[in-house]
Amino acid sequence: MADSTAPLTRADGSPPRVLVVDDEKNLTELLAMAMRYEGWEVSVAHTGRTAVEQARAVVPDAIVLDLMLPDFDGLEVMRRVRQRQPHVPVLFLTARDAVEDRVTGLTAGGDDYVTKPFSLEEVVARVRALLRRAGASARTSTSTLVVGDLELDEDSHEVRRGGDEISLTATEFELLRYLMRNPRRVLSKAQILDRVWSYDFGGQSNVVELYISYLRKKIDAGREPMIHTMRGAGYVLKPATGSDAAD
Repeated sequence: MADSTAPLTRADGSPPRVLVVDDEKNLTELLAMAMRYEGWEVSVAHTGRTAVEQARAVVPDAIVLDLMLPDFDGLEVMRRVRQRQPHVPVLFLTARDAVEDRVTGLTAGGDDYVTKPFSLEEVVARVRALLRRAGASARTSTSTLVVGDLELDEDSHEVRRGGDEISLTATEFELLRYLMRNPRRVLSKAQILDRVWSYDFGGQSNVVELYISYLRKKIDAGREPMIHTMRGAGYVLKPATGSDAAD
């Protein structure tokens, strides 16, 4: 029973990504809050068009999707998203409880279906089941993040690259942990400030640049770089293996 509520992670140790799509903004915020409490990374959208754009940007592990949206319906959203992500699981939401609507959603390829009104706990439980089915697993008691040959133990605060131990300050560790929880994702200076230093963005970006340079000297020195600057966008951490790394 404990296992059914244990925190889930993706294969690389980062949190599962869930996209919540509904035109009722209060509802999306409630769902997002409940899922973030689970430790998941949640994005929201209020129209079909925005949902498709968000799915391309964040590549979600599961989608909670209202059937009725102001521009095009949830079935069309699912069709467009699955052109790029054919296996992403979808949980449909709708205020309509007619049997034919449920059948339409599921026969079109939806994985599960919840009618409004529903409890947040029910939706979270169903999304958790979809994430498990999609490959997310319960986090072990020793939570180790692994990206390429870089390992970070969240419990012992030990960091190794290629087996070599790397000594980090507390702030460097938090910055690296945030980067490693979001591998291959471009993180803006504003996001990094908010998550690592809890600053509102405004004139403090130099502290991010400074600590990124500290990390590079320890993580990338004498090795193929993993921390990359995306000019005008932010920073991204990628495995060193392969030649798809940005400059």
